[in-house]
Amino acid sequence: MLEADGVRRLPPAARFILQAGRPVREAAGKAFGIALPEDPCRAHADSERAALWLGPDEQLLLAPAGQIQHLQAELDAALQGLAHSLVDVSQRQAAIAVNGPRARDLLASGCPLDLDPGAFPVGMCARTLFAKAEIVLWRRNAEEYHLEVARSFSDYVLEWMREVNRSDHP
Repeated sequence: MLEADGVRRLPPAARFILQAGRPVREAAGKAFGIALPEDPCRAHADSERAALWLGPDEQLLLAPAGQIQHLQAELDAALQGLAHSLVDVSQRQAAIAVNGPRARDLLASGCPLDLDPGAFPVGMCARTLFAKAEIVLWRRNAEEYHLEVARSFSDYVLEWMREVNRSDHP
C-alpha cells in the first residue's frame, strides 16, 4: 500500500530480539541462516531474512511472518542449554519502507542522524528517533531504507511523511 511518494507499509514479519554473547550468536546465526553482525550498527541480510545489530549483545532478527513458529523452534533447538534471551516481538512493531531519490531528505525531516552516505552507508542500522517516535533505521541500499517502529506509532510516522511530501509538492 503506497502511503506517500516512496513510502509504504511493509507486510507483517517475524521479529525476534536475541540477547546473548558471541557463542550464542554464532549458534543462532547458523540456525537462522545468516551470520549475525559483530560490527556495531550493521545489518546482514539475504532475500528473506535479516539480522540487525542493536547493541553489543542484542540483535533484531527479521523474517517473513509465515516463518515465526518454524524459526522459533529452530532457534530454541540451536540455543538449548546456552544462556540467552530470545523474545518474539512480531506483534509489537510495524515496518515501513522509504525509497527513491528523495528518501534520505524525507527521513532527514524527522531524524537527527546524519544520513549522508559517508556517515550512514548501505548496510548500516541504528536506533534513533523519527519525529519523536523511537525507530530502528536500516539503510538497505543507496535509495531504500527500512524503519521498524512501534505499531502504535506507525500511523503517526506515516502521517509525518505525508505532510512532508505535501509541503514539498505545492
